[in-house]
Amino acid sequence: MTRIIMLGCNGRMGQMITELVKQDEDCKIVAGVDIVDNRDNEYPVYHSIADCDVEADAIIDFSSSNEFEVRMDYAVDRQVPIIVCSTGLSEEQLEYMKNASEKVAVLKSANMSMGVNLLLKLVQEAARKLASEGFDVEIVEKHHNQKLDAPSGTALALADAVNEAMDNQYEYVYDRSQVRQKRGKKELGISAVRGGTIVGDHDVIFAGTDEVVTFSHRAYSRAVFAKGSIAAAKFIKGKGAGMYDMADVLL
Repeated sequence: MTRIIMLGCNGRMGQMITELVKQDEDCKIVAGVDIVDNRDNEYPVYHSIADCDVEADAIIDFSSSNEFEVRMDYAVDRQVPIIVCSTGLSEEQLEYMKNASEKVAVLKSANMSMGVNLLLKLVQEAARKLASEGFDVEIVEKHHNQKLDAPSGTALALADAVNEAMDNQYEYVYDRSQVRQKRGKKELGISAVRGGTIVGDHDVIFAGTDEVVTFSHRAYSRAVFAKGSIAAAKFIKGKGAGMYDMADVLL
């Protein structure tokens, strides 16, 4: 049994994870943390993680970047592995997380979907075969009209996966409207679409002469991210200090 502390438990993702865990015999949410107390949860909810004294095997963090350092300090002090799903972290906060990982297990991924993390591996293999043969690489991501950042963290992770496979030869291009010239061979274009209620679409396009190969992932519900975070919690239970990602969960 994996005992979980759910940070951001009353948000959309927190509630979705709560419902999915109810159907899972191998894990249980033993406590939640949220500044909003508008739900009747079946576990105790604290306004601050500092007040939580419940024993747990893993922390799932879907809260905001506010007080991120407090949450990392709690994980270190209590020696509870933590899955970081918070977005919009600053460079300083990412460095703080890296330092904390020297003392406790930390899992961070740009996307908690199992499918996306398999896609990251697939596009690396495709890049080695296709990009090296002159195929151009473009990434198109689509999200709902409430998303604040662009491009998405997943799009950047996909771009980094391709670039890593090709010895970091590519330059990322986000806007060609101000440049009148042919596409460079070492460009990697990243385009963002915002509209409606799109949960998350990502296409990695390898465009060659007379043929196009496209790798696509469509998220039809946020449940895919919730399921991935639960799998990550089970994986990280009992793990030693270090940085982990969803690729480790897939092994």
